[in-house]
Amino acid sequence: MNYWPHLVAVLVGAGLTVQVGMNATVRAVIGSPVIATIVNFAIGLAALAVVALASGARVVPGSTAAVPAWAWLGGLLGAVYVASTTVLGPRLGAAALLAFTLAGQMVAALVVDQYGVIGFPQSPVTPARLFGAVLVIAGALLIIRR
Repeated sequence: MNYWPHLVAVLVGAGLTVQVGMNATVRAVIGSPVIATIVNFAIGLAALAVVALASGARVVPGSTAAVPAWAWLGGLLGAVYVASTTVLGPRLGAAALLAFTLAGQMVAALVVDQYGVIGFPQSPVTPARLFGAVLVIAGALLIIRR
């Protein structure tokens, strides 16, 4: 089995923790979670523009009109995530914040997989998968215990 995608996912997840701390620092210095989020997206946009130019990526004419209207809201969810974690990170701490965002992702992932919606293949909720999600949620609750 090829484990590279799994390793990359772990590294990206680790990067989210670091990103929250960086964004919280920008927020603390600038004084606004909204401006900190704009800074985050502006730098991300600039980096992606460089990658797109370097790789020769192009938009196929007319392809944007074929994108379902609901799919464009992914950017809005990204902005809500970044702004929320920028505010919540310093309040909850890295472990609690990421544990609870992961728990929310796990619950949503089970629903999305069960019905095979928004571009994901259908993968039924099994007792083992449900138990795994319960363990993630239990882990999140254990993290906040003092």
